[in-house]
Amino acid sequence: MRSTISGYTRLPKAHKLSAVGIAAAGAAVLTFAVVPNAFAASSDTQSVAVKPVAWSTTASDDSGETQQAEHAGVALAKADAEAAKTKTERGTQAASRSEERKPVQAAPAPAKAYGDNLDGWINQALDIMQAKGIPGSYDGLKRNIMRESTGNPQAINNWDSNAVAGIPSKGLLQIIDPTFKAFHVEGTSWDIYDPVANIVASCNYAAKTYGSMDNVNSAY
Repeated sequence: MRSTISGYTRLPKAHKLSAVGIAAAGAAVLTFAVVPNAFAASSDTQSVAVKPVAWSTTASDDSGETQQAEHAGVALAKADAEAAKTKTERGTQAASRSEERKPVQAAPAPAKAYGDNLDGWINQALDIMQAKGIPGSYDGLKRNIMRESTGNPQAINNWDSNAVAGIPSKGLLQIIDPTFKAFHVEGTSWDIYDPVANIVASCNYAAKTYGSMDNVNSAY
Protein backbone atom coordinates (compact mmCIF):
# COMPACT_ATOMS: atom_id res chain seq x y z
CA MET A 1 0.00 0.00 0.00
CA ARG A 2 1.48 3.35 -0.90
CA SER A 3 1.84 6.06 1.66
CA THR A 4 2.73 9.68 1.35
CA ILE A 5 5.03 11.56 3.71
CA SER A 6 5.72 15.24 3.59
CA GLY A 7 4.71 15.65 0.02
CA TYR A 8 6.55 12.76 -1.67
CA THR A 9 5.45 9.27 -2.48
CA ARG A 10 7.09 6.48 -0.71
CA LEU A 11 7.72 3.29 -2.73
CA PRO A 12 7.28 -0.17 -1.43
CA LYS A 13 10.41 -2.30 -0.96
CA ALA A 14 9.69 -4.37 -4.00
CA HIS A 15 9.37 -1.28 -6.08
CA LYS A 16 12.64 0.06 -4.64
CA LEU A 17 14.53 -3.03 -5.70
CA SER A 18 13.06 -2.78 -9.14
CA ALA A 19 14.18 0.83 -9.44
CA VAL A 20 17.67 -0.01 -8.27
CA GLY A 21 17.86 -2.77 -10.85
CA ILE A 22 16.73 -0.51 -13.60
CA ALA A 23 19.27 2.13 -12.58
CA ALA A 24 22.05 -0.40 -12.49
CA ALA A 25 21.12 -1.74 -15.88
CA GLY A 26 21.02 1.74 -17.31
CA ALA A 27 24.42 2.54 -15.85
CA ALA A 28 25.81 -0.64 -17.34
CA VAL A 29 24.45 0.21 -20.72
CA LEU A 30 25.82 3.73 -20.45
CA THR A 31 29.21 2.45 -19.39
CA PHE A 32 29.30 -0.06 -22.17
CA ALA A 33 28.42 2.66 -24.64
CA VAL A 34 30.96 5.17 -23.34
CA VAL A 35 33.89 3.05 -22.20
CA PRO A 36 34.59 1.26 -25.49
CA ASN A 37 34.85 4.63 -27.18
CA ALA A 38 37.13 5.88 -24.44
CA PHE A 39 39.17 2.69 -24.66
CA ALA A 40 39.38 3.04 -28.39
CA ALA A 41 40.45 6.67 -28.04
CA SER A 42 42.99 5.64 -25.46
CA SER A 43 44.23 2.90 -27.76
CA ASP A 44 44.39 5.30 -30.64
CA THR A 45 46.24 7.81 -28.51
CA GLN A 46 48.72 5.20 -27.43
CA SER A 47 49.08 4.07 -31.00
CA VAL A 48 49.75 7.62 -32.17
CA ALA A 49 52.21 8.10 -29.36
CA VAL A 50 54.05 4.90 -30.23
CA LYS A 51 54.08 5.37 -33.94
CA PRO A 52 56.35 8.45 -33.93
CA VAL A 53 58.78 6.54 -31.75
CA ALA A 54 58.86 3.65 -34.17
CA TRP A 55 59.09 6.10 -37.11
CA SER A 56 61.76 8.12 -35.32
CA THR A 57 63.82 5.01 -34.78
CA THR A 58 63.53 4.07 -38.42
CA ALA A 59 64.35 7.60 -39.50
CA SER A 60 67.37 7.60 -37.24
CA ASP A 61 68.57 4.37 -38.78
CA ASP A 62 68.01 5.73 -42.28
CA SER A 63 69.80 8.95 -41.35
CA GLY A 64 72.74 6.95 -40.06
CA GLU A 65 72.85 4.92 -43.26
CA THR A 66 72.54 8.13 -45.30
CA GLN A 67 75.35 9.74 -43.36
CA GLN A 68 77.47 6.62 -43.82
CA ALA A 69 76.72 6.70 -47.54
CA GLU A 70 77.59 10.40 -47.70
CA HIS A 71 80.85 9.77 -45.84
CA ALA A 72 81.62 6.91 -48.20
CA GLY A 73 80.89 9.15 -51.21
CA VAL A 74 83.11 11.92 -49.87
CA ALA A 75 85.89 9.44 -49.19
CA LEU A 76 85.53 8.01 -52.70
CA ALA A 77 85.60 11.50 -54.23
CA LYS A 78 88.72 12.35 -52.23
CA ALA A 79 90.34 9.09 -53.34
CA ASP A 80 89.52 9.86 -56.98
CA ALA A 81 90.90 13.39 -56.60
CA GLU A 82 94.11 12.08 -55.02
CA ALA A 83 94.45 9.49 -57.79
CA ALA A 84 93.97 12.15 -60.47
CA LYS A 85 96.48 14.45 -58.74
CA THR A 86 99.01 11.61 -58.48
CA LYS A 87 98.50 10.74 -62.15
CA THR A 88 99.02 14.37 -63.16
CA GLU A 89 102.14 14.66 -61.01
CA ARG A 90 103.52 11.46 -62.50
CA GLY A 91 102.81 12.74 -66.00
CA THR A 92 104.54 16.02 -65.19
CA GLN A 93 107.50 14.20 -63.70
CA ALA A 94 107.69 11.89 -66.72
CA ALA A 95 107.60 14.88 -69.08
CA SER A 96 110.26 16.59 -66.99
CA ARG A 97 112.44 13.49 -67.08
CA SER A 98 111.85 13.22 -70.82
CA GLU A 99 113.02 16.80 -71.26
CA GLU A 100 115.98 16.10 -69.04
CA ARG A 101 116.91 13.11 -71.21
CA LYS A 102 116.84 15.14 -74.42
CA PRO A 103 120.16 14.81 -76.16
CA VAL A 104 122.38 17.78 -75.64
CA GLN A 105 122.91 19.58 -78.88
CA ALA A 106 126.49 19.80 -79.87
CA ALA A 107 127.96 23.24 -79.61
CA PRO A 108 128.70 24.82 -82.96
CA ALA A 109 132.18 24.15 -84.16
CA PRO A 110 134.53 27.01 -83.41
CA ALA A 111 135.48 29.19 -86.31
CA LYS A 112 138.38 27.80 -88.26
CA ALA A 113 141.61 29.46 -87.30
CA TYR A 114 143.91 30.77 -89.99
CA GLY A 115 147.47 31.88 -89.58
CA ASP A 116 148.26 35.54 -90.09
CA ASN A 117 150.71 34.75 -92.87
CA LEU A 118 150.69 33.99 -96.61
CA ASP A 119 149.69 30.34 -96.06
CA GLY A 120 146.80 31.37 -93.75
CA TRP A 121 145.62 34.10 -96.15
CA ILE A 122 145.55 31.75 -99.12
CA ASN A 123 143.70 28.99 -97.21
CA GLN A 124 141.09 31.44 -95.88
CA ALA A 125 140.60 32.90 -99.36
CA LEU A 126 140.17 29.40 -100.83
CA ASP A 127 137.41 28.56 -98.28
CA ILE A 128 135.54 31.75 -99.20
CA MET A 129 136.02 31.10 -102.92
CA GLN A 130 134.68 27.55 -102.56
CA ALA A 131 131.57 28.87 -100.75
CA LYS A 132 131.03 31.46 -103.49
CA GLY A 133 131.78 29.12 -106.40
CA ILE A 134 134.99 30.88 -107.47
CA PRO A 135 137.59 28.49 -108.98
CA GLY A 136 141.27 28.41 -107.98
CA SER A 137 143.88 26.26 -106.29
CA TYR A 138 146.48 26.82 -103.61
CA ASP A 139 149.34 26.41 -106.06
CA GLY A 140 147.79 28.71 -108.69
CA LEU A 141 147.19 31.46 -106.09
CA LYS A 142 150.60 31.24 -104.49
CA ARG A 143 152.41 31.22 -107.81
CA ASN A 144 150.73 34.41 -109.01
CA ILE A 145 151.07 36.12 -105.61
CA MET A 146 154.79 35.51 -105.51
CA ARG A 147 155.21 36.90 -109.05
CA GLU A 148 153.05 39.99 -108.46
CA SER A 149 154.07 41.05 -104.92
CA THR A 150 156.46 38.44 -103.48
CA GLY A 151 153.87 37.94 -100.73
CA ASN A 152 153.75 41.55 -99.50
CA PRO A 153 150.12 42.64 -98.86
CA GLN A 154 151.20 46.33 -98.84
CA ALA A 155 152.93 46.18 -102.22
CA ILE A 156 152.06 48.95 -104.71
CA ASN A 157 153.22 49.50 -108.33
CA ASN A 158 154.09 53.11 -108.99
CA TRP A 159 155.77 52.73 -112.43
CA ASP A 160 153.49 50.74 -114.82
CA SER A 161 150.85 52.13 -117.12
CA ASN A 162 148.18 51.92 -114.42
CA ALA A 163 150.34 54.00 -112.11
CA VAL A 164 150.90 56.53 -114.92
CA ALA A 165 147.10 56.69 -115.29
CA GLY A 166 146.80 57.35 -111.53
CA ILE A 167 145.35 54.00 -110.61
CA PRO A 168 148.34 51.94 -109.42
CA SER A 169 148.06 48.20 -108.80
CA LYS A 170 147.95 47.26 -105.08
CA GLY A 171 148.20 44.31 -102.71
CA LEU A 172 149.15 40.66 -103.01
CA LEU A 173 147.77 40.17 -106.53
CA GLN A 174 148.30 43.78 -107.71
CA ILE A 175 144.72 44.73 -108.52
CA ILE A 176 143.62 48.31 -109.25
CA ASP A 177 140.88 50.06 -107.23
CA PRO A 178 138.13 50.07 -109.91
CA THR A 179 138.55 46.33 -110.56
CA PHE A 180 138.68 45.55 -106.83
CA LYS A 181 135.42 47.40 -106.24
CA ALA A 182 133.73 45.81 -109.26
CA PHE A 183 134.67 42.25 -108.26
CA HIS A 184 134.59 42.61 -104.49
CA VAL A 185 133.12 39.53 -102.78
CA GLU A 186 130.50 40.03 -100.11
CA GLY A 187 131.67 39.16 -96.62
CA THR A 188 135.21 40.36 -97.15
CA SER A 189 136.81 43.68 -96.30
CA TRP A 190 136.52 46.70 -98.56
CA ASP A 191 140.18 47.49 -97.86
CA ILE A 192 142.17 46.71 -101.02
CA TYR A 193 145.24 46.03 -98.87
CA ASP A 194 143.44 43.36 -96.83
CA PRO A 195 145.22 40.17 -98.02
CA VAL A 196 142.13 37.89 -98.07
CA ALA A 197 139.86 40.49 -99.70
CA ASN A 198 142.57 41.23 -102.29
CA ILE A 199 143.03 37.55 -103.20
CA VAL A 200 139.28 36.79 -103.47
CA ALA A 201 138.46 39.86 -105.60
CA SER A 202 141.45 39.20 -107.90
CA CYS A 203 140.45 35.53 -108.33
CA ASN A 204 136.83 36.56 -109.00
CA TYR A 205 138.06 38.88 -111.77
CA ALA A 206 140.41 36.18 -113.17
CA ALA A 207 137.56 33.62 -113.19
CA LYS A 208 135.40 35.98 -115.28
CA THR A 209 138.27 36.90 -117.62
CA TYR A 210 140.46 33.76 -117.81
CA GLY A 211 138.34 31.01 -116.31
CA SER A 212 140.53 30.74 -113.18
CA MET A 213 143.56 32.30 -111.54
CA ASP A 214 145.26 28.98 -112.25
CA ASN A 215 145.26 29.97 -115.95
CA VAL A 216 147.13 33.22 -115.32
CA ASN A 217 150.89 32.98 -115.87
CA SER A 218 151.83 36.61 -116.31
CA ALA A 219 150.56 40.10 -115.69
CA TYR A 220 146.83 40.22 -116.10
